[in-house]
Amino acid sequence: MITFQFLDWLWLALFVLLMVFFGFYFYKFGKRSQADYFLADRGLPWWLPASSVYATHTATDTPIWVAGVVYKYGFAGLWYSFYSAWCAISAYVSTRIFRRSLAYSQAEWQTLRFGELGAELLRGWLAGWQVFLNMFILGWVGIAMGKVCAYLFGWDLYVGLLIFTAIGAVYVYTSGYWGVVMADFQQGVIALLVIIIVSVYGVLAAGGPTAIISKLDRYNSTCEWKIPDIKSSQIDAIVRIKNAETGEEISRSESFLIKNTKDESLFKEAENSAKKSVINEQNDKKDDQILFPNNNSILLSDHGYNIVWSKNNNRKFVDVEYSLDNGNSWVLITKNQLEGQGWRLSPMSFTGMYEGQFPIAWFITMMIIALIGGFGMGTAIDWYPEAQRIQSANSVRDASYSIWAGTALVLVRNSIWAAAIMGFFAINPHLGQGADYEMAWYRVGFEYLPVGMVGFLFAGIIAIHLSTVSTHLNLGAMYATRDFYHHYINPEASEEKLVSVGRKSTILILFGSFIFGLIIGEEITAWLIFALWIMSAGVWLPNILQVIWWRFNSWGFLSAWVANLGLSWLVVWILPRFGVIPELPDYLQFWALIILNAIIYLPVTFLTKPEKMDHLVAYYVMSRPIGFWGPVREEAIRQGLIKSSDSK
Repeated sequence: MITFQFLDWLWLALFVLLMVFFGFYFYKFGKRSQADYFLADRGLPWWLPASSVYATHTATDTPIWVAGVVYKYGFAGLWYSFYSAWCAISAYVSTRIFRRSLAYSQAEWQTLRFGELGAELLRGWLAGWQVFLNMFILGWVGIAMGKVCAYLFGWDLYVGLLIFTAIGAVYVYTSGYWGVVMADFQQGVIALLVIIIVSVYGVLAAGGPTAIISKLDRYNSTCEWKIPDIKSSQIDAIVRIKNAETGEEISRSESFLIKNTKDESLFKEAENSAKKSVINEQNDKKDDQILFPNNNSILLSDHGYNIVWSKNNNRKFVDVEYSLDNGNSWVLITKNQLEGQGWRLSPMSFTGMYEGQFPIAWFITMMIIALIGGFGMGTAIDWYPEAQRIQSANSVRDASYSIWAGTALVLVRNSIWAAAIMGFFAINPHLGQGADYEMAWYRVGFEYLPVGMVGFLFAGIIAIHLSTVSTHLNLGAMYATRDFYHHYINPEASEEKLVSVGRKSTILILFGSFIFGLIIGEEITAWLIFALWIMSAGVWLPNILQVIWWRFNSWGFLSAWVANLGLSWLVVWILPRFGVIPELPDYLQFWALIILNAIIYLPVTFLTKPEKMDHLVAYYVMSRPIGFWGPVREEAIRQGLIKSSDSK
């Protein structure tokens, strides 16, 4: 727990009052119309939605996620966040196409791109999915805030989740998107300042950049091991390392004990032993000797530890295995584990083409997702809040600039975070529990900032939290109001009525998020990787096809969505859980879902009729899409709706 001083509480109080002020000050703007409440009347200069893009994607869960992948994979983990680079392509392609349409939401855009019953079903499907997804996102963001408050004040997880998400709901409820985007601007400034200050302290706490490099070069080799949940009260175990190329055993540990107990003091004792083994202060151990665990070690089942062995500078990779039957059978922990810790400083520390924790195939997959994905709409879940900012911009050009600038800030922010997390690793290289090292950046701030600055850090954390909370509350409410209530239930509703429904929808999204947050619990990184791109993998290509290919129709797209929902859960969670298929690396999950889903939606597309030509022509003239639109373009020219020179 952290003790706040008067100055700390003052920072916190001033910030909360500022947020409440924004809500009431912009109340008069938000209540004017649906366009004001959800899009700020489409009149914003590029830098306001740009700051909102950055602030929205700087949430309380984001440093937890970045810490999780950077602590585990080193600077190579930053490639997980490179998927954001799709925005650099999108800024000049799909952003412009979407802004020309004047659709409020991606769901509404479906009725412009597609026609008749299929389009209506797609609109309802996407609207429902977005209402659910925004609750889900708010849940994991909220539980991340709960983790921070649990660390700070010793609260239960649900307390931080409820209090600080509810504060964000106050100004979203009153002022809508006006309050969101104006608050995002100042929250973004505060958040960036806090990120820089804390990260500088994190690097200095480890002794500075030179000291970090020196420590990582000296440290022994480690491999993260999540011990299985054993059924007996205790069992003997051993671990070994093998030559990754020949399979020859290099070293075997002494026998140690795994206990099925909840005595966390044993866990801390073992962690301290692991830390001493990693740091290697004496540097007097022979190469390849397994230092932890040893015959004095007592490990807890269903906990994470780091296996430690003295590094060998003449070898790059080893395989690591464990045995619970005195070496009669072995279970692989990881292949091609890199020796030492110096590899963490390289963003290109590949572990082979397909093997290990950073294979080249994974890297290629990430590049494809990031670069080609920018030609589509919805290829990442970030597209949906981005789409709201695109439509709130004053012009097509402002929309493009906002997406490009906001994304550039996100990538810079991640790099600043990574420096602090590497400093944290230099101080604490022994952590094997994801729930512990995911808090790395927060721990740097709370443990090393001077008195009086901790409150400023916490105010910055609240800013980070509220910027994301406000976005997804308003976005989810927009889909519920515009695409459900207004489109299907009450098309004749007045502007006053629509604003009222928008506010009620905000409260609905808020309560739904509380439920999802409590379901997610402590482990955030795995949920984020699943939700950020695995859960969307099967519709990644269809989301591109809907933009670039005229023949792709509503029935093909709808079948892709329905199939993907089931396939993603089957491939990632259900089938591996029951032993039907092995647990696949995330990049193989991505390609498996693309292929399996294509087997379903491509036949559906070709077995059903294309959209009516008149509908496609109207869409083409309005949005001027790129790609394979030859027959539609020719028909638009024939009807005199565009000139042949304008169609190129």
